[in-house]
Amino acid sequence: MNNYKLEIRWGVIFSLAMLVWLLIERLVGLHSSLIHLHMVWTNVFAIVAITIYVLALRQKRDRELQGQMTWKQGFMCGVGMTIVVAILSPLTQWLAHSFVSPHFFTNMVEYAVSSSNMTEAQALSYFNLQSYMIQSVIGAVVMGVITSAVVALFVRTKK
Repeated sequence: MNNYKLEIRWGVIFSLAMLVWLLIERLVGLHSSLIHLHMVWTNVFAIVAITIYVLALRQKRDRELQGQMTWKQGFMCGVGMTIVVAILSPLTQWLAHSFVSPHFFTNMVEYAVSSSNMTEAQALSYFNLQSYMIQSVIGAVVMGVITSAVVALFVRTKK
C-alpha cells in the first residue's frame, strides 16, 4: 500500500477538485438559471483534470524515481490514480447530488424536456443518481487511461 501512497493521494485530490468544481458550477448558476450552458462549461474541468495528472506524474518522477521516468512508469502512475478516482466516483456523485447540488437532476430533466432534446422518460432515465454513478466510473476509467497515456509522454525523461 505504501508503494501507491502518491497515487491514492492524487486520486483523492482529483475527487475533491471535482466536488469543488461542481460547487462552483452550482454557485454560478450552471445547475439552474444557466443550465443551458452546462454542457459547454462543464468540459472546462478537463483543464483542471489534466493539470492534476501532470502534477501527480511530475511528483512521482521527481520524488520517487530520482528525476527519471519512462513512459510506462508514468502511465502506470496515472492508471493507479485513475483506479482511485473510479472507486471514489460513486461517492463523489452521491455527495455532489445529495449536498452540493440536490436539484441538479430535476433541473436537467426539466431543461432536456422543455428544449425538446429528450422525452420525459428519456430524461428521467438519463438524469438520475444511478445513471450518473455508472457514467462517472466509466468516464473516469476511459478519460483517466487516455490522460495518463498522453501526460506520461510529456513527463517522461527516458524512453
